[in-house]
Amino acid sequence: MQTTHFGHSCLLLDTGAARLLFDPGTFSTGFEAVDGLDAVLVTHQHFDHIDADRLGALLAANPDASLIVDSGTAEQLADIEHEVVAPGASIQVGGSRIDVLGGEHAVIHPDIPVIANNAYLIDGTHLHPGDSFTPPPAPVDVLFLPTGAPWLKLSEAVDYMRAVAPRTAVPIHEAVLARPAMHYRLFEQLAPEQTTVRVLDRETATAL
Repeated sequence: MQTTHFGHSCLLLDTGAARLLFDPGTFSTGFEAVDGLDAVLVTHQHFDHIDADRLGALLAANPDASLIVDSGTAEQLADIEHEVVAPGASIQVGGSRIDVLGGEHAVIHPDIPVIANNAYLIDGTHLHPGDSFTPPPAPVDVLFLPTGAPWLKLSEAVDYMRAVAPRTAVPIHEAVLARPAMHYRLFEQLAPEQTTVRVLDRETATAL
């Protein structure tokens, strides 16, 4: 599967049977030039996961792409055509299967309401958890690992990586960090034996 990281949580996955873009948010760049998409998928409504100002142009450049979102994001889309999915759903996009997992965003603070969050499992092998530590139902090859956020501390991310124990862990959600390489090094040191931590070059397709 070819994977391209556009920064933060925005990823393009080309499965060979579908081209899927996840979380085109305000902290990500370069995704505007992507075409040939089968779907744009959003994990949740926060601005760093969906940039309303750039979404229209992205969809116009990809007229055959479905916009697939959680219930909270749907409330912000007004007249933009979209499909709402919830945990427990399994959908087919092109020749790829996407299972929707999770349900809730990780807690930022008890005084801040918890919102909906979809985690997406692609073809049973690649997991994008959005802003959550959603466990997969079975072992996965690739975990896109949240790295820094107001709701996250490093030890929790390490424990999540160890619990999932993927073949490859790809750090994402790093834009809030001044020096993400510090976290990357700790992930490498603390990863389970069978897991390789792979930091992707920005806007470069990589086979994972």
